[in-house]
Amino acid sequence: MHTSSKEIRPTVLLTGGSGYVGGRLISRLESQEVALRCLARDPDKLQPQVATGTEVVKGDVLDRPSLDKALQGVHTAYYLVHLMSGSKSKDFEREDRQAAINFAAAAKQAGVQRIIYLGGLGDDSLPNLSPHLRSRHEVGQVLAASGVETIEFRASVVLGAGSLSFDLMKSLTDRLPVMICPKWLSTPTQPIAVDDVLSYLLAAKDLPPAESRIFEIGGTDVVTYGGLIREYARQRGLRRWLISVPVLTPYLSSLWLAIVTPASFIVGRHLIEGLKNPTVVHDRTALGVFPIRPIGTGEAIRRALVGG
Repeated sequence: MHTSSKEIRPTVLLTGGSGYVGGRLISRLESQEVALRCLARDPDKLQPQVATGTEVVKGDVLDRPSLDKALQGVHTAYYLVHLMSGSKSKDFEREDRQAAINFAAAAKQAGVQRIIYLGGLGDDSLPNLSPHLRSRHEVGQVLAASGVETIEFRASVVLGAGSLSFDLMKSLTDRLPVMICPKWLSTPTQPIAVDDVLSYLLAAKDLPPAESRIFEIGGTDVVTYGGLIREYARQRGLRRWLISVPVLTPYLSSLWLAIVTPASFIVGRHLIEGLKNPTVVHDRTALGVFPIRPIGTGEAIRRALVGG
């Protein structure tokens, strides 16, 4: 009996398709031999952004029953949900936890073979890990605890036009010739270009079955946040002075960001709280498992400035 190619293509579910990374992943998945399904709270809003062959289903990770239909027949599910920016509640940690619990249980029940999740770098052993990073790690733990094979990528700042982290830095540097800088600008980070993140996410789909794993990913350079600002300013031809002071707390820093950037105060505050923690790759296993060789910070900023 003849079997069409559509019938044998594995079904992939993408959550977070309206977000920065998820939105860019859609077209890349559509170019591959998969049947793509996107979960959306408002399908009418996402539908114009996908190809005609891509299915958009209504669902919400905070509504457990709505996930059953979305996950039916799915082989691989991308979990790119982060409720910090869209939460109406101030307790994004609780909502992120509940969303992960719902999704993990529904994926297990539906027989999903693999969950691919993008989280954040940060050392779990640190007693002062920020709520933002702590929540990112907890979501990964919840997904893996379901028994469904979970591939968790942990990344630092994602550099690309339109990413919240890049836009914060861009707005800050564009608007302030002289910056009174808090101590967190000396925190080391290992930024990664958005195209490299997308390459990792795509490659994870085709790994042979194995146990759940965590991969730390980053670009070739370890820099400080101050260094990121200086490199951005250099490439834009801007003269900027950074004056470091020890008195700006993360809370005050987020107030400061709310004045000079388009980000909301609450989101800015949570992001800034995360900047006090080093986000550097310590486990380089990803370089041995994947053929991807990430680019450096300067090149990533250059590409972001031309819209990439």
